[in-house]
Amino acid sequence: MWILFAFLSAFFAGITAVLAKCGIKKTDSNVATAIRTIVVLIFAWAVVFIVGSQKTILQIDAKSLVFLILSGIATGISWLCYFKALQTGDINKVTPVDKSSTVLTIILALIFFHEEITLIKGIAIIMILAGTFLMIQKKETHGERTAVKQSNSWLLYALLSAVFASLTSILAKAGIENVESNLGTAIRTSVVLVISWILVFAQKKSKDIKNIPKKELLFICLSGIATGASWLCYYKALQDGPASVVVPIDKLSIVVTIIFSYIIFREKLTKKSLAGLLLLVAGTLAMLL
Repeated sequence: MWILFAFLSAFFAGITAVLAKCGIKKTDSNVATAIRTIVVLIFAWAVVFIVGSQKTILQIDAKSLVFLILSGIATGISWLCYFKALQTGDINKVTPVDKSSTVLTIILALIFFHEEITLIKGIAIIMILAGTFLMIQKKETHGERTAVKQSNSWLLYALLSAVFASLTSILAKAGIENVESNLGTAIRTSVVLVISWILVFAQKKSKDIKNIPKKELLFICLSGIATGASWLCYYKALQDGPASVVVPIDKLSIVVTIIFSYIIFREKLTKKSLAGLLLLVAGTLAMLL
């Protein structure tokens, strides 16, 4: 049964970006992130109470709490950038750039924690970078102006999303080893909620909430539900099955995203992009060897 939950985790994680893009056609991406985070936060704390880790919240020391807040800030910035990238770029280009955070995390871990990069990991890094490069190449039907315009908008935000996603992992590793992972996630998500709403009010976009099309609001909430459902399924799969199998299956979420981006938005992959996707998936799975 656990393998079903593992695949469900990958499925829900994969459709999150697609649902999000459906909800930000007219809605400001920062407003959408703030609303979506409310839904995600509910799921995050639901997991905490399911595993019973809320009992340890008073045992968190000051250092761990500081790193939790810092990692939450990094997570918030990453989410805000990711939504902005989705709003201005194709899903099948934004997603692989965001997934490159895996490579950045390994590099940062080498710098700050002196973690060894094995030969297999080195090959995997090259495969992921090569795959990402192939996938973000402009489509054959695009003109130079379109390519330049996109490279100045979605690519920048996608790269920032990857950078801050990497920082999230590094900050978490730096000081919260003794904090239960689900509780840490819930606290970080709470920080994201605060940051996203501060940004909304600072930009004076709170008044735009009442003007969000009902259809887009539904997709924004569904995006948050998909993220929460992915977390719940992932936890259940890890609880009952081996991590060595669950984690690789969860990483296949990018394939789900690409498939649905074609079905919903007709975003086609060129031969280069398809080759890049295969390299990206192979490199990601090689990381786990």
